[in-house]
Amino acid sequence: MYEACPECDLLLKPATPEHGEKAHCSRCGYLLQRPRKHSIERTLALSLAGLILIVPANLLPMVGIKIFGNSRDGTLWSGVSALLKEDMWAVALLVLFSSVLLPLVNLVLAFLISLHLYLQKANVHLIRWMRWLQHLNEWAMLEVYALGIIVACVKLAGMAELRFGFGLYAFIALLIVNAMLSNELDSYLFWRRIAQLSKKS
Repeated sequence: MYEACPECDLLLKPATPEHGEKAHCSRCGYLLQRPRKHSIERTLALSLAGLILIVPANLLPMVGIKIFGNSRDGTLWSGVSALLKEDMWAVALLVLFSSVLLPLVNLVLAFLISLHLYLQKANVHLIRWMRWLQHLNEWAMLEVYALGIIVACVKLAGMAELRFGFGLYAFIALLIVNAMLSNELDSYLFWRRIAQLSKKS
């Protein structure tokens, strides 16, 4: 039985790499498998941590600015609101989806899938959830928003007094958790477990 490479469609024999090893396509070098120890358990824990962190990261003040005696705190939502007030609808929607909504949906899907696999509980939506997770993961761009925050802080540092709120620390922690989640999720293992549960049901 052969499997097709997702990148170049080359038919390959199923590889069985050990933990810590990688299996690449012999033609294009695409990463086929990268087994992770306790991938389901770690994905479950990291996605739960991300769901907890995303609340303060979105709602609590990230950066406070004091200039000419006036002070103002900024949150993710206030940034989106300010863009809308300036009639920058396209940018506001892009920030809203890529920095707020898609990361939230991504975390929810990772949590639901890993929870069902951990409990070995079949669900008719598992295949659809897994497909969505793999597609949406490319659009949840917290790193881009983090870069925007850094650039803004550097530019404002010389003209205003800055203070960093708990929301910024929660956002940084969320960024780290999200990166760890992408690294720990073994998609090959997840698909295999989903197929096993589908056969049982």
